[in-house]
Amino acid sequence: MKPLVSVIVPLYNAAPYIVEALESIVASTYRPIEVIVMDDASTDDGLRIAQDFATSHPEVRVLHQKHAGVSEARNNAIREAKGEWILPVDADDKIGPTYIEHAVEAIDKDVHIIGCRAEFFGAKSGEWKLPEYSPELLARKNMIHISSLFRRIEWMSVGGFCRENIYREDWDFWLSLMEVGGRYIRLDEVGLYYRVLPGSRRHTAKKHKRAIVDAMNERHMPYMERYLGGPLHYMRSWSKFLNWFRRYKQVGDFRYWDLGWIISRKRNIIRESSEWVIKQFAVPSLLKGIWYGWFAKSKAQRSYEYALRLGTDFTPRPVAYREAKVFGILRESWYVSERALCLGCFNDLINAPDYPNRTELLWRIGEFTAKLHKRGILHRDYSGGNILFNRDGTRIQIVDLNRVRFYKHLSREQRLRNFERLNIDMEALAIMAKAYAEAMGDDYKEDARYIIEHRWSKHIKQGITNL
Repeated sequence: MKPLVSVIVPLYNAAPYIVEALESIVASTYRPIEVIVMDDASTDDGLRIAQDFATSHPEVRVLHQKHAGVSEARNNAIREAKGEWILPVDADDKIGPTYIEHAVEAIDKDVHIIGCRAEFFGAKSGEWKLPEYSPELLARKNMIHISSLFRRIEWMSVGGFCRENIYREDWDFWLSLMEVGGRYIRLDEVGLYYRVLPGSRRHTAKKHKRAIVDAMNERHMPYMERYLGGPLHYMRSWSKFLNWFRRYKQVGDFRYWDLGWIISRKRNIIRESSEWVIKQFAVPSLLKGIWYGWFAKSKAQRSYEYALRLGTDFTPRPVAYREAKVFGILRESWYVSERALCLGCFNDLINAPDYPNRTELLWRIGEFTAKLHKRGILHRDYSGGNILFNRDGTRIQIVDLNRVRFYKHLSREQRLRNFERLNIDMEALAIMAKAYAEAMGDDYKEDARYIIEHRWSKHIKQGITNL
């Protein structure tokens, strides 16, 4: 039985071209197909024209979304799709009549992406001479056009097209598929006719070269590392040569290419797989790079060594760390630990008086803090996101370890000031203070008073204290 192919057409202000695109699709020699047009809040007549076309073509469905960009239009259309295979076609392009048929004939279990040759039309003519595919070249530039077939299940596995404006969402998507073991073939026929318009995204994206390179490195460093020996550089063709000067230090089982999903992208990048959590520290300034490269341990090394010293009673098991230096100057570093079994964090308890088992959890966190301090352990970033717990409070752990310090003895002021970043209500602080004082043999009322009075100055200045 032939597989259903879902042709996805994102539509935004393409009224003059949408009929031509749809006519080329329904003229395909292949069946069964479905065509899903996703209008991205067009301000011209494109939506009405597509709807009129659909009335006489039952294989065409026209849907509508709030304006969210081409990636989300594709994603939302694919969510509605029923086909095993997906073929995106832009609303101003055309496909050849036999393209889908020949692509389906080329399917085998090892093929993940099927493309074809392409020609320009409109403001430019002639063949679009795309380079021959190679994994290494894909790390430097894209040679797979958007109108290539791929399996819907693999779109799901990589989370779809990137929702952020990274100017090259197609390149980003192909890299994501290749990272999970994709294979690409290109048919030796012209199956795509790519319309070139003045001011098209293909040309305007060239103005954002640096932003594109930064996005590809942030999202696909494992792929770049594998095929370029390091990050993609702004002079992309020089990347492999420039990375030759990079020297790596690696301790532990660092299977760098299996980095999983990005779950946080703030100052540092945190990825999570089914087994590991990988923290990629922000690139340090030149002066800090010299300092960490020549005179001090990197944050990654400290995190790894401190985790070994703490043990799994206090933090997830450390797996590895890695550093990249150029002429001895630290440029990048990563720390890998096992994925925490604790699914909750202290931030979940803030402004959540009905949180299940909240009082017991606060009590256990107070006792856990005392356990740290009795052993001379002071986490200098003891904040809501760095304290993890399971739902019954029987396991509590700390993360983000590069600011942990070890002392033979902690003064009372050091100990109690360690609560200052826990920006929670007074009643919750009192519960933790009582548990802490009992475990430490302190005076409860004095500990509670000190903890409540000595709030973190940053929270007070920003007016976000929950007291």
